Amino acid sequence: KIMAKAPTSPATIFALASGGGRAGVAVIRVSGPLAGAALAGMMGKGGKSSDTLPRRAVYTPLYDPEGGDGLDDGLVIWFPGPASFTGEDVAEFHVHGGPAVIAGVLEALSRMEGLRLAEPGEFTRRAFENGKMDLTAAEGLADLIEAETAAQRKQALRQLEGELGRVYEAWRERLLSALSHSEAAIDFSDEDLPDTIVAAAAAEIASLEQEIVAHLTDKRRGERLRDGCLIAIIGPPNAGKSSLLNCLARRDAAIVSEVAGTTRDVIEVHLDLGGYPVTVADTAGLRDGGDAIEVEGIRRARRKAEDSDLRLAVFDGVAWPDADPSTLGLVDVDTLVVINKCDLAKPTPPLEVAGQPALAVSALTGDGIDTLLAAAAERVGAMMDVGGSPALTRTRHREALEECRDALARYLGGPG
Repeated sequence: KIMAKAPTSPATIFALASGGGRAGVAVIRVSGPLAGAALAGMMGKGGKSSDTLPRRAVYTPLYDPEGGDGLDDGLVIWFPGPASFTGEDVAEFHVHGGPAVIAGVLEALSRMEGLRLAEPGEFTRRAFENGKMDLTAAEGLADLIEAETAAQRKQALRQLEGELGRVYEAWRERLLSALSHSEAAIDFSDEDLPDTIVAAAAAEIASLEQEIVAHLTDKRRGERLRDGCLIAIIGPPNAGKSSLLNCLARRDAAIVSEVAGTTRDVIEVHLDLGGYPVTVADTAGLRDGGDAIEVEGIRRARRKAEDSDLRLAVFDGVAWPDADPSTLGLVDVDTLVVINKCDLAKPTPPLEVAGQPALAVSALTGDGIDTLLAAAAERVGAMMDVGGSPALTRTRHREALEECRDALARYLGGPG
């Protein structure tokens, strides 16, 4: 094993920093006081971390320090702390992404004295603990890694770059300033302090409370964008709900049959709708009667419809304008009404259900689907548009701000 002076604190950690599976390139990161020794050991006899200039990629053979066997030819980059992602000494090995190469490099590192495999998220945790990023930025990084749509990427990147953290830090500084003025008025009441010092602090607190309330009154747009919007497809049996789901998903996600009550459970697919993340749920046809399983499916359908952010109410264009009364109670301003099967019958205007305008489509031929997608994207975009200011993205943020708002309200409602 590579013998080196044992670190006092913290331990030196390593892990695959890029995604799993076969790839052209894989990145293995080492962070901690023994990162330089690990780099030197992998470069073979005579290798030193000082042989590589900071933040410069160097092409080199890589060896197993224990037996001297060649592992790969790759790039190494040396990041001496604190100018690194974690704030510690960091070495990165950019190797070929085959499973055998990755396993060989990780195995060689694991046999080095003082190194251990990193726990999930430990590199980011060290970056946070060493002051390289605040907690909101760390959460933004996690969201950026998980982002599946353009809108999610933009929101996560803004948070990673510190926009949300700067808003909260500015509020903290204003709160501390008001607090110091209030404490000064109490502790030095017999001193010749301005008479307006307490009033000025109260005015600042009132202004801060209003800003926090406005920040909280956002209809959860940031959280919706991060977690995705739920769209429920509802309607009577045989209206073509499952066919519409398959058309939107561009695959056979749901079973389609002329037999009423085929869909018994909720079937969900995830889509990128105009850059926004959505989950579209196909539900059981709404009607009275049916066997016990269908009744349970209808109950779940109604619950999913009530929990959804947007509903697509689908009706059979052949039977139009006879809308099923069991669906009408779920048609409101948060509903897009769809008249399906327009390839079989042209529904007679006006296309309207329960006061809501309807769109004519054919899930079989695709007619009207682009118009439906555009209308749904517009609705979803309005729900998730966070505007120019940073948005709340997590329940943790909301709960902390609600606690702060309540405390400020108690202060403002207290004796003068």
